[in-house]
Amino acid sequence: MLTADTATRADLVRRARELAPLLKENARRAEEDRRLPRETIGALARAGLFRLRVPRRYGGYESDTRTLVEVAAELGRADGSAAWTTAVYWIPTFMACLFPDPVQDEVFATDDVRICGTLSPSGLAAPVDGGIVVNGRWGFVSGARDAHWHVVIAVQPTPDGQHLPVLALAPMSDLTVVDDWDTSGLRGTGSVTTVAKDVFIPAERVLALPAVLQGAYASERNAASPAYRVPLLPVAAASSVGTALGLARAARDAFFERLPGRTLTYTSYASQAEAPLTHHQVAEATLKTDQAEFHAYRLADLVDAKGAAGEEFSLEERARARADMGAAVRLAKEAVTILASASGGSSIYRDVPIQRITRDIHALSLHALMNPDTNNELYGRILCGLEPNTLYL
Repeated sequence: MLTADTATRADLVRRARELAPLLKENARRAEEDRRLPRETIGALARAGLFRLRVPRRYGGYESDTRTLVEVAAELGRADGSAAWTTAVYWIPTFMACLFPDPVQDEVFATDDVRICGTLSPSGLAAPVDGGIVVNGRWGFVSGARDAHWHVVIAVQPTPDGQHLPVLALAPMSDLTVVDDWDTSGLRGTGSVTTVAKDVFIPAERVLALPAVLQGAYASERNAASPAYRVPLLPVAAASSVGTALGLARAARDAFFERLPGRTLTYTSYASQAEAPLTHHQVAEATLKTDQAEFHAYRLADLVDAKGAAGEEFSLEERARARADMGAAVRLAKEAVTILASASGGSSIYRDVPIQRITRDIHALSLHALMNPDTNNELYGRILCGLEPNTLYL
């Protein structure tokens, strides 16, 4: 049994902030390589930032989701890809904590274990003696090439002719990586496609996805922990929303860093900072970032309060968790867009960070679970008294 250092939320946020110079320095290389540099991965590991969702008995921090939001926001302020990859590792790490305790003993035997994964059921699982054999491919798997384990979702036929989506844990060494990540945004996340061909997964590393989404977890030792007795989807929402918040803050930093000495070409203003237009732009962007913070923190505080009290989520609260995530992403994107538009033609050069921040927040807003439009529709549907049209609540 390992013992974690007793880092507070403030300690972990400070560690993330101290990594900013390195993350900024490596951000362009991450884009060019289409994955985080090994130096970045090593620095994140040494700072303990992959252990926020690891149980304390394995040397982790068992952090609450408010800590995840604040740490991811600090990382995102330096590099969106580093923040997103770290946050995505937190979600499958949480999922691993739902498996039977002997499975966790195996997974968390690796120091600073990194677990990638997806919630898309794009594989097929065939029942065999002792487990399942999985075939399939999963896209958008962030950080796969630097991960040790992979959470896969596959569809398993049932005796009554139906299909059951299952969640399973496989070592990355059992899967193949397809190097197909060549995108406009979040390029450094290395969100490649992974492939399983006749991969055997023992029964103890397989859970029924509908049961997991309803909170029927298999771990006994984690059952009383506030960090692990909350639903998966609100946890996933709170784990990932901090990156959007960090990108909005990064845009503000980037804009004000370049503001001194800038003019407004083809106007009479000798300084952009003197123009009323600029005043409106920075005020509007800052207020939108403040609003994004409200939704991100309300989401995290709901998850943490429910976990601490051991209370069930209502259907409306589950839907609101996704709506808060979507609202934070939309507002952060709007803030970035305003500041990017105010940054002038010179900001399109690749050595000016605002162009990368803009591409990153656009890519993030298109993520199926973070998309503001679909999350609003779901929330409105529940508010109107209709049944949800998705399992992902």
